[in-house]
Amino acid sequence: MKKRAIWIFLLCTTIAVLFICNIRFSEIYSLPDGFLATREEVENASSRFGSFVTADLEGVSQSVSTDKPGEGTIIFKLFGFIPIRKVNVVCAGEEDVYLGGVPIGIAISTQGAIVINEKMVDTESGFVDTEKSVNFKEGDLITEVNGEKVASLDKLCEVVEESDSENFEITYLRKNKPCKATIKGVIDQNTGKYKLGLWVKDDVSGVGTLTYVNKQTSKFGALGHAITDNENNVSVAEGKVYACKVLGIEKGERNDPGELRCMFLQNDKVKGSLEKNTPFGVFGQMEDLEGLVDENLSLKIGGRLSVNPGKAFIVSSVSGIREEYEIEIIKASYQSKADDKSIVFRVKDKRLLDLTGGIIQGMSGSPIIQNGKLVGAVTHVFTSDPTKGYGIYSDWMVLNEN
Repeated sequence: MKKRAIWIFLLCTTIAVLFICNIRFSEIYSLPDGFLATREEVENASSRFGSFVTADLEGVSQSVSTDKPGEGTIIFKLFGFIPIRKVNVVCAGEEDVYLGGVPIGIAISTQGAIVINEKMVDTESGFVDTEKSVNFKEGDLITEVNGEKVASLDKLCEVVEESDSENFEITYLRKNKPCKATIKGVIDQNTGKYKLGLWVKDDVSGVGTLTYVNKQTSKFGALGHAITDNENNVSVAEGKVYACKVLGIEKGERNDPGELRCMFLQNDKVKGSLEKNTPFGVFGQMEDLEGLVDENLSLKIGGRLSVNPGKAFIVSSVSGIREEYEIEIIKASYQSKADDKSIVFRVKDKRLLDLTGGIIQGMSGSPIIQNGKLVGAVTHVFTSDPTKGYGIYSDWMVLNEN
């Protein structure tokens, strides 16, 4: 009798262990509200979360049938009838996107004036410094002077030069945090007007990789992370997108991430407008797709439920033509809030390793494809190992597009 009880206990324990191991409770409970999901991903929930788990999609607005995202609720159940969690989702429509993978040039007019350096002012007493040294650093973004917004270099000069007081209260951003400082201006003997003694600019330019273009609306997403200037996220007043030419490749090595050397000219034809610079990529409207996408190549967006460890591909034009390169997804993070390090992957393709050494600067935004869907974009490289990189889930990008 005692032996029988032991066998029953061992059998029950084994069943319990198999049951628990087969259900990914931690992943289910780590899912954030508001993530992107497709009907197909919801229907196949058991393949990701365990064979005892089913998922029902409820309350989806009718707009999904018209190829536009609609809100709904996923109800996860054990054995098809025991509810274990409800998650609000954005149910993706069936829109196709054109695949990017090519470098683009980006020129931004900023909302504010970026401090570059200091300068002395020519006064009647000779060249003098103002008090700015103790307040400002290179990269600070000046947004207001004496309570008046300054969205450009010209506006900053206008507000300062027309002031009837030597005291200036300045609001600025440093590492995206608002700061205030009060300094005294001095009068330039050549103009008879006040000067702050700062070199500033109101434009930023750079290069990144196009991730996708919506086939129906021509809205695009690129980079997978923000454009920054000395750690400040650049605030966009106006932005333009240009075609970009690859001049060369600086191969990545340990502790030296390498670089894709590119060039674009702002007097070339504008390809599109940039409207948003977010922590999850830059977004805008394409006007001319020639040379940027293959209009015969489109695919669906895949939400995070499409991403699994294993074989995948990144798309890049580092060789001069758009090609797919094999990678291995090592980890798909259980993120409860948006982050640009959703996916950890390793480059497996010998062609790319021979060409670049792995992931290099300029490849941010390169599309990540798994099982025929666009599931993410490259964002960062491991500086200690350029064969490894981070990627962002495509749903973080799509949800920040509008």
